[in-house]
Amino acid sequence: MRRPGFLTGSLEAKLKMARDYAKLLGGSGGRLVLSLAYFTAVANVLTVSEFGLFATASATGIVLSRVAGLGFVSPLYRSATRKPHLVGTYTAGLLAAFALSLPLVALGAALFYLGVFAGDMALAPFAAILAAEIVCWRALEVVCIVNNGMNRFGRASVLVVIGTGAKALAALVFAATTGREGGLAAWSLFYLAANGMAALGGILFLYPRQRLRWRPDLYRRRAADSFAVAGAEVLFYLQSELDKLLVLSLGGPHIAGLYAMLMRLVDLTALPVRSFNMMAVQALMRRPDRLDSWRVRWGVEAGIALVSAGGLAVLGLILHVRPTLLGANVADAAPLVLMALLVPAFRNLVEYEGELLYARGRTGTRAVILAVLTLTKGALLTLVLRGGEAAGDTAWVVGLNGVFAALWLASAMATYTALDARRFPIARPA
Repeated sequence: MRRPGFLTGSLEAKLKMARDYAKLLGGSGGRLVLSLAYFTAVANVLTVSEFGLFATASATGIVLSRVAGLGFVSPLYRSATRKPHLVGTYTAGLLAAFALSLPLVALGAALFYLGVFAGDMALAPFAAILAAEIVCWRALEVVCIVNNGMNRFGRASVLVVIGTGAKALAALVFAATTGREGGLAAWSLFYLAANGMAALGGILFLYPRQRLRWRPDLYRRRAADSFAVAGAEVLFYLQSELDKLLVLSLGGPHIAGLYAMLMRLVDLTALPVRSFNMMAVQALMRRPDRLDSWRVRWGVEAGIALVSAGGLAVLGLILHVRPTLLGANVADAAPLVLMALLVPAFRNLVEYEGELLYARGRTGTRAVILAVLTLTKGALLTLVLRGGEAAGDTAWVVGLNGVFAALWLASAMATYTALDARRFPIARPA
């Protein structure tokens, strides 16, 4: 009997998956437009150096937001997917875990500030940006995660669009009022307010209405998985955002600003891919054998790579013809886009493979792989940045393709070895 593959199943199931993906893409499309407006406004009102500092502080906040809650978002998501009547119970656990994690978050923030930002950025805007990411945007993400787990994809998409729209509106108001005079300090307050209002609206109107119930016995049983997920998430985002921290440390705020603009354009190509990743994770959590076929595995990876590289190629060609389309500051980064054509393909594939490990319950393995990738990326990126200084102003951009190709190769080999069910039985978290 032929085993079910990732793309096989009844016509009704396929149509339902297509409808759900269309809802997610609708949210991604709206988010893409608003993200572009938000990026253009901020990148052209702040100086290139200020934008580099903002993007790097935001990346730091994203990493620390995965420490907050100690990974307890994972059992909350699993309960929303399998046993939605327990969402209130696991929400109470998440709130307690978040409170317990605050000293760790504060310690991490202090170390990052002293090690990377102290000479270039005041403490107040740094703290405001971190609060926006760790408390506000992470809360909005949790609302989206729970709604996605309960197959309420339309609500989750609307909330993502609203959150991105709030940041875009704040950027436009900032550009029209305070602007360059206020600089990074003023923008950090606008950013915090926008994220806070979006999170509050999501919690009040879109979070499932369930009574909070305190069940320590359940939380203890999920603790090991939660801590493994937290470690893997921190390592994943550290691996993902480490480049911004290294560029700021090695190249200074101006180079960090150019790099942040380039990677922000790369991020825009990842939005539809991330929607697909989320659907793939849910499908594998319900049917772990869907991805056993190597033909399906490489077919999916090839599709992700083509969509990712194609999106950046289109954007790069547009900016090649009209470099100032996204503003004068972004025009400085426009010539770099086509030089990094393969970066989004390899970057999105590493993210996809990490999601596969999570879906199959390989949280510990995922953490180990991400730790190796983080160290590898740091070493390779340091070599590329230092070599680029000697070779020319833009040589380091071309080298990024090789860095991300090496990361993908290591990730793919490790991930599919771990997913070999004949050698490693499938782990099914409770």
